Amino acid sequence: MIIDCHGHYTTEPEALVGYRSEQLAALESDPSYIPSPADFEVTDDQIRERLEPAQLSFMRERGIDMTIFSPRAVGMGHHLGTEQTAYYWARICNDMVRRVCDLYPENFVPVCQLPQYPGVEPAKCIPELERCVNEMGFIGCNLNPDPSGAMWTDPPMSDRWWYPLYEKLVELDVPAMIHVSGSCNPNFHHTGAHYLCGDTTVFMQFLMSDLFKDFPTLRFVIPHGGGAVPFHWGRYRGLAQDMGRPPLDELLLENVYFDTCVYHQPGIDLLTRVIPTRNILFASEMVGAVRGIDPETGFHYDHTRRYIEATPNLDDAGRRQVFEDNVRRVYPRLRA
Repeated sequence: MIIDCHGHYTTEPEALVGYRSEQLAALESDPSYIPSPADFEVTDDQIRERLEPAQLSFMRERGIDMTIFSPRAVGMGHHLGTEQTAYYWARICNDMVRRVCDLYPENFVPVCQLPQYPGVEPAKCIPELERCVNEMGFIGCNLNPDPSGAMWTDPPMSDRWWYPLYEKLVELDVPAMIHVSGSCNPNFHHTGAHYLCGDTTVFMQFLMSDLFKDFPTLRFVIPHGGGAVPFHWGRYRGLAQDMGRPPLDELLLENVYFDTCVYHQPGIDLLTRVIPTRNILFASEMVGAVRGIDPETGFHYDHTRRYIEATPNLDDAGRRQVFEDNVRRVYPRLRA
């Protein structure tokens, strides 16, 4: 079985997009505006009309059996609106993901967005996490290390500010994918810079901390192949050594995993050569950050299954680990 651990709902109905636009426009015209729960109607047929020609069609063409599915990453927009809008926006996005998974239970499994907002303690996200996991069967969450939108105003992820949320993740036995959202800083393009900088930044925060001594069973997935981490693995090993930290295998690799959203063969070859196979989870992020066809290969850049099958660094057992076994181990609620 081939399980894609990183899919986003990028073909959401226009009514959902319209609700968000109206929500933010009302705040812009009246800063005292008090948001309300989403009030719009979307039929099952409208969901099918947009999803089937996109994610579902690509999954069938590429032989992907199941996608772990979450709201659109850049659409989380934690830096936009207010704390209240973040709450209502997360709730309706999660409800829509649940509807998709109910329509296609063999193809999609839900992961939730959290109602984060800059300066608001992550503990306030716990009720929505519990609602999604306990009431709606979600198997994980996306966790934004920078709700400010590339301004990095909140404490690092190793700070105790995050600990109440980590305690709940451990209690529920669900992992978090570290995933930033949009950028309001013109220096950082969201998918080309902010995403990859966020991945790299959080890995270094973990390296400098004793977070996993406090939470030995806490699990994080760092997407996009880990940003710069695999390419600079020697640098991180050396920094850990210079700082008197334990070796990376001991310090991080029981808790930190990397996905395969790397869009060329040399990148996957590097990832699979440097990072232990047990720490790599198959993913494509389609339809997402890069949608075009690579003129050098004639295939879509995000057709990552091809790269895993072609890399010389994995045997059949290793490919099975990446395609299925590791995903099931990191997301144990997938069994249900």
